[in-house]
Amino acid sequence: MRSVTRFLEQPLTLKVNEKESAVACVEERSFLGYRLREDGTLAVASHSLERVKMKIRQMTRRTRWVSLVRVIRDLTENFPGWVTYFQYEKSVSVFRSQDQWIRRRLRCDVLKQKKRPYTVARFLQSLGVPGQRAWSGAYQCRGWWRASQHPAVKEGMDLGWFKDQGLCSLTERFELLQSTGNRRIR
Repeated sequence: MRSVTRFLEQPLTLKVNEKESAVACVEERSFLGYRLREDGTLAVASHSLERVKMKIRQMTRRTRWVSLVRVIRDLTENFPGWVTYFQYEKSVSVFRSQDQWIRRRLRCDVLKQKKRPYTVARFLQSLGVPGQRAWSGAYQCRGWWRASQHPAVKEGMDLGWFKDQGLCSLTERFELLQSTGNRRIR
C-alpha cells in the first residue's frame, strides 16, 4: 500500500484517500455498490443490498399508515432505477429474492390491515381461494409474517394479483435489460 501510495502521490501528483483505499483480496472490496467475483464478473455488494432492504422496510412498514396502492406506487417509482444501476449483475437470483421479499412484506401488510381471521378468510375467498383453504390460512395463529407465507395466502395474492395492483417486478425489468443488450429503457 505504501509503495502504491508513493507512486500515485509523487510522480503523478494524485491524492490518495487513506480511508477509502486498501490492499485486499478482490472479493473483500466493493466499488460503487458492486463487488467482483473470483471469475471477474460483477455482483451487487452486500452493503448495497442492505441499503435497499432498509429503504424497502421504510416504504412497507405497517406503521406508515398509507394505502397499499400508495406503497406500490412508491416502490414502482423508486426501484426500476436501482435495477438499471445494477444491470451488470450476472445473476438474476438477486432480483428474484428481492421481489419475493417485497411481495411477502406486502402480503404481511395486507393481512395485518384485515386484522381478524374472519375478514382475512373473506378477503382470500374474494381472491378465488377455496373456502376450506382460505379459512385454514386465516386461522393459523403464528403471526403476520409467518402467515404471509401460508399457501392459501400466496395462492390468493399471487404474481398476477400483484401485477394487477401495479407492482413492477424487479426480475422482469432485469431480464428486459438483459434481453435488450443493456440499452436504456424507460
